[in-house]
Amino acid sequence: MTAPTRTLIVGSGAREHALAWKLAAEPGMNEVVVAPGSAAIGTEPRVRCLPSIDPLDAEAVVAAARAISAELVVVGPEMPLAAGVVDALRNAGIRTFGPTQAAARLETSKAFCHEVAEAAGVRMARARVFSEGEEAAARGYVAELGAEGGGVVLKQDGLAAGKGVTVYDDTGLALDHVRSHLAGRGPGPALVVEERLAGHEASVIAICDGREAVALPASRDHKRLCDGDLGPNTGGMGAYSPLPDLPDDAVAGVIDTVHRPILAELARRGTPFLGFLYAGLILTGDGPVLLECNARLGDPEAQVLLPRLAVPLGPVLAAAARRDLAASVGAWPAGLPVLPGASVGIVLASDGYPATPKRGLPIEGIESAEAEGALVFHGGSIGRPGGGYGTNGGRVLTVVGRGADLARARDVAERAADLISWDGLQRRHDIAASLPPAPAVAIGAGR
Repeated sequence: MTAPTRTLIVGSGAREHALAWKLAAEPGMNEVVVAPGSAAIGTEPRVRCLPSIDPLDAEAVVAAARAISAELVVVGPEMPLAAGVVDALRNAGIRTFGPTQAAARLETSKAFCHEVAEAAGVRMARARVFSEGEEAAARGYVAELGAEGGGVVLKQDGLAAGKGVTVYDDTGLALDHVRSHLAGRGPGPALVVEERLAGHEASVIAICDGREAVALPASRDHKRLCDGDLGPNTGGMGAYSPLPDLPDDAVAGVIDTVHRPILAELARRGTPFLGFLYAGLILTGDGPVLLECNARLGDPEAQVLLPRLAVPLGPVLAAAARRDLAASVGAWPAGLPVLPGASVGIVLASDGYPATPKRGLPIEGIESAEAEGALVFHGGSIGRPGGGYGTNGGRVLTVVGRGADLARARDVAERAADLISWDGLQRRHDIAASLPPAPAVAIGAGR
């Protein structure tokens, strides 16, 4: 596989920081450019940033890719995907890794995800889709699911920065919230009402070229703000990999039963999916069930997955962008090779997150955390005039510990996170603290 020598990454978060860190260290990579990037991302060796670029401005991104003679463009966040930035890059003849606006509907519309999964024969939770004028029917379905005693899930149809899903044990509260989910949404799908399934969630992400898929290891994200999975939903407060209940050698079975059928269905519809296909799963007693699809690499999953990879990522992404992943799949049928050990990531968030995060607060202790052996990826920081960094968003940093196993990786992450501070810092203390056992039900045999 041929490695790109100059790559443009679109985005500015911790996911893009981790991508830049990984790609810039690979053989043959002369330069990684991140648009817009951040002050912290720009300190990585062989990385520079273009802070004036608006990642939602397709013309500006195309111009930037041309100006630096990018051999590959990787679009990170969901908003540029939804805005059609990949479409503009491909139309300009620029090799790009990421799904088109039409294919990205897997993430931008939960109703579309259910439709595609059903057509592909992929198992999802029972659900119905409702529009603004169907409040009575939506309430009736909530009551029906609630009567079964398992709880109800309400999902906003559309992008919500990872915060559009609410899980209810109290059916009455879910009924009270139906109207607010539907109000003002206009025609078309507005709300997905879904049964709540019991089990542990897992994320399986694959690199896809429209036909083929090669897997990254499984990981587990923690969405709730507070310890014990309490508090409001967030974009993710931490992650870890590998998973005892979905080990690396079992991931190929998920690719065969979830990712490949979805890829085939999208190709049949004339909207092939080329990019990171993220399957959010719940591991039930009857095996994995798909909860959602995302059209991009997860954040904070990227921050714990990329440090585990034992092979260069750039050539694989470039092969996918050329629609030529077959050699990679043949070489690594069980997924990309990984280094021994584990990774645990803890997200440090600003006071007020996820509603109204406070900005401009000075951050202390980053260098001390790195001296402990942790990686620190910046998602919402800004350079300060006198040096150092301040808060500039909700999820400010991801502190990643690596170790021989999850317990040791967690110890590194916890010790390093303890050294970082700012006024009102929020974080969880239970990431990877309690691990589920190995599954009693086989995930699948894979290829």
